[in-house]
Parts: sequence; structure tokens; C-alpha cells
Amino acid sequence: MPPAFPPGCTTRFAPSPTGYLHLGHAHSALFAAQAAKQGGGRFLLRIEDIDATRCRPEFTTALLEDLAWLGLAWTEPPRVQSTRMPQYRATLETLRRRGLLYPCFCTRGDIAAAIAAAHGPAAIYPGTCRDLPAAEAAARIAAGRPYALRLNTARARAETGPLAFTDLIHGPRRCTPEAQGDVVLARKDIPASYHLCVTQDDAEQEVTLVTRGEDLLEATDIHRLLQALMGWPAPLYAHHGLIKDAQGKRLAKRDQAPTLRAMRAVGMSPAEVRAAAGFP
Repeated sequence: MPPAFPPGCTTRFAPSPTGYLHLGHAHSALFAAQAAKQGGGRFLLRIEDIDATRCRPEFTTALLEDLAWLGLAWTEPPRVQSTRMPQYRATLETLRRRGLLYPCFCTRGDIAAAIAAAHGPAAIYPGTCRDLPAAEAAARIAAGRPYALRLNTARARAETGPLAFTDLIHGPRRCTPEAQGDVVLARKDIPASYHLCVTQDDAEQEVTLVTRGEDLLEATDIHRLLQALMGWPAPLYAHHGLIKDAQGKRLAKRDQAPTLRAMRAVGMSPAEVRAAAGFP
């Protein structure tokens, strides 16, 4: 059973157009829409297309069609993240000026080797470039070395102090963003990361209840850290369960999960798909 949602809440469904929507997406979208409808709030749609190497316009068109076919309607025109890179860059610059970002020149191979050498319990970035002298970092950038921008999580935590959030399904949660290491907030192929964009957009769109799959529960620790650093409000959260296949594995695009379009093609009605997604 869904939890009791607060009245007047603003929710959002924020798919990435990297493939066609499947039943798990339908569940997430319907969950968010129900939360807004229950209390007379707003339901927003956001297109998270920051990954230009994987996102395609035809998938954006398809997801709009699929959601409308399911009977969903959003309160205002969809926000498209790829049109908002200047705003994300401004936030990155703010964090950089405060000494909270640093350039990381490590390749995936470098990071894997460093993690293996450290024999640590968690496969997180070990901070290889964190204390690189500024002159050396500047010289590498001038020489054209590719780099990512990482958040100095320890320094950020020193600024914010203890953090927590409330999840309507999982209860009160204490945040431990340091467990995820110095996360990437930007890199060459993706100028602003999911962590940054989703948190900034939630704040600017005045989202008061973030609903999404429980696989993103731990990511919320990083999002609360960014909210505190930037003075953005902390919404409520509801990390719902995932739709899984017969083997108990969550549905995913990369595993060719059956799409909503395929269900339509074999004659399933919107009501039947909603019921299969857990919303009869």
C-alpha cells in the first residue's frame, strides 16, 4: 500500500530518454502522480537528458506518447535538462570558488588499480587527485588532459555538519555521504552529473516530495549534502519498491525489459498496464 502523502505536495517523474519506458517506469510515474493527486498537488514531468551520448530525441517523443497513453497529465510543460546547462555550470562554479570541487585526472583503470591496492571494504574513489597541487592541476588542464570535477565530500561535510532526511516509506534516515566517496559532479562527456542536476531542479521546481525507486535511496545522502551546501530546501522522500521480473531482478532498459510500447502492440489496454504496474 502507498503511504499517506502530505496534502498539496509537488512531485515529479524524471525519466532519461535512453530507451523506451518499461513497467518499472510506469509504476514510478503512476506512484508520483497518485501522490500529487491525493492531496491536490502538482505532478511534474522532467526529461533528464544530460547524457548526450545515450539520450535520443526519438525516445523523448516515445515516452511522452507512452505516458499520455497511460492517462497521465502533468501540471506544466516538461523541464528539459539539456537546455539548462548554464544554470548547472553556475552552481559548479559556486562550489569551485568555495574550494569544494577539485579536478580528477584518473582514468577508470587508474581508479580500479588504486582501489585494489588499498584493499578497502568499499569500491569508492580513494582521493588520488584530492591533494594535487593547484599549479600541477592547472598545468594538466592547460595540456589538454581530460578530467572530471569531484566533490570534496569531507570538506563539504565539515561545512554542513550532520544531515538527515525523512522517507515516508523507510522512515527517518541519517546521511553518510562519505560512504560514497568524492562523487563526480561533472566530466567531459556529461558537463553536469545526475546528482547535481536532479537536486538543483528539484529545488528550483519546488518539488516537496521526491518519489523514486528504492535503488536510489543511498544517493539521497549526496543530494542532501548538495542541498545543505547550496541552501536548497530539503523535500520529503518516498523511495518505493521496484518492479521485478520472474527471476527477482529489477526491470532495466539494458536487460531489454518488455516495454510499454510492446505491451500496446500486443493489445494491452492502459488499464491493464496500470494494473500490471500495481495501480488497478
